[in-house]
Amino acid sequence: MNYFAHALPFLDRPLFVAGASVPDWLTVADRSLRLRPRHAEAFVDDADRCVAEVAAGVLQHLGDDARFHKTRAFAETSLELSVRVRDALGGESGMRPAFLGHLLVELLLDAALIADDPAHLTEYYRLLDELDAGQIEAAVNRMAPRPTRRLVGFIKLFRRERVLWDYLEDDTLMMRLGQVMRRVRLDPLPDHLASILPGARILVAIRKIELLEGIPA
Repeated sequence: MNYFAHALPFLDRPLFVAGASVPDWLTVADRSLRLRPRHAEAFVDDADRCVAEVAAGVLQHLGDDARFHKTRAFAETSLELSVRVRDALGGESGMRPAFLGHLLVELLLDAALIADDPAHLTEYYRLLDELDAGQIEAAVNRMAPRPTRRLVGFIKLFRRERVLWDYLEDDTLMMRLGQVMRRVRLDPLPDHLASILPGARILVAIRKIELLEGIPA
């Protein structure tokens, strides 16, 4: 799952939404730092409400991902998209098709949920804009196995870039996919890969309910 799918059921709890974003934020901002359930569990009843809500959001994210990746719909849809990517790349084997198949399920699920009601994404960014990034980083550092000083800057960048809106259009989604490829040090994507995106959107939208099986609504 990606940012919006994690956050959507909890838009009345801004600090919780921030916590549910933290594991994904860290994969970009501080890739060697990972939060595990044991790191957050000890803080869900913390006297500091910010820490408790961020910890609860982190746990929600980790639980969501564990359920999501075990669903039949995820396995089948990511495999189908991996095959489509492979074929579009001329039968390429290796990491890129499988990685992109997985990634496209997550990004296009966010796109489908946003398309259902774009006002919810406006609200998502509004509440993130009102949060204190330093307070979120401090809460994370209470539970993390080591401190980070990279989260504040990334939260500010994430709010400014409004990346999730770019998932709605194929050209801007391709741009964001290219950024991910560079970040994980995989080869750039050819422009013609965009030809599979309309069909991929339809596939993920059709399986949206199955993909979210067991996830809070």
